Amino acid sequence: MPWDREQMAARAAQELEDGTYVNLGIGIPTLVPNYIPEGVNVTLQSENGMLGMGPFPYEGEADPDLINAGKQTITELPHTSYFDSATSFGMIRGGKIAMAILGAMEVAENGDLANWMIPGKLVKGMGGAMDLVAGVQRVVVVMDHQNKAGESKLLKACTLPLTGTGVVNRIITNLGVLDVVEGGLKIVELAEGVTEEQLREATEATIL
Repeated sequence: MPWDREQMAARAAQELEDGTYVNLGIGIPTLVPNYIPEGVNVTLQSENGMLGMGPFPYEGEADPDLINAGKQTITELPHTSYFDSATSFGMIRGGKIAMAILGAMEVAENGDLANWMIPGKLVKGMGGAMDLVAGVQRVVVVMDHQNKAGESKLLKACTLPLTGTGVVNRIITNLGVLDVVEGGLKIVELAEGVTEEQLREATEATIL
């Protein structure tokens, strides 16, 4: 069976390295902190000006002033620090953030990423995605392999407005894990019960 959202988040958490600073996008990436491996300590950074984000609050304990970049209420930790968004983006643009784990609408076989808008649909803004993919050291995308119409989201070329060109390093979908390499995508791991043939059939992009 393909992985569900929780299993995809758990697999993405395995990408985290001890002692690093990480930015999480909205959607499935927000579930990643629930699965950080034991012994791995990471500091979560939010582009709206928070370093050291805590877990989601329990019902009735939310502070409306504590939110992440996706407008979700979060909690603080003893070492949490706050600053203006200019400082936050300075961290990102200066290469101080080791990894961004982001959702996506489309990823191309050369690592192009489209994750911020669909033309004609209401969008709040691009957020920090364009700066993140240009400034962090590694970009991991977590998303469903196909859209609701059953069409592949791993393409030869993106059709939606790009967030960044050639920026994606690894893709984790409900069918498996793929790396962006020269000439296309390389299968790293298959979800339990998913065959290589099934993954290839669900993928438009070139799989080497």
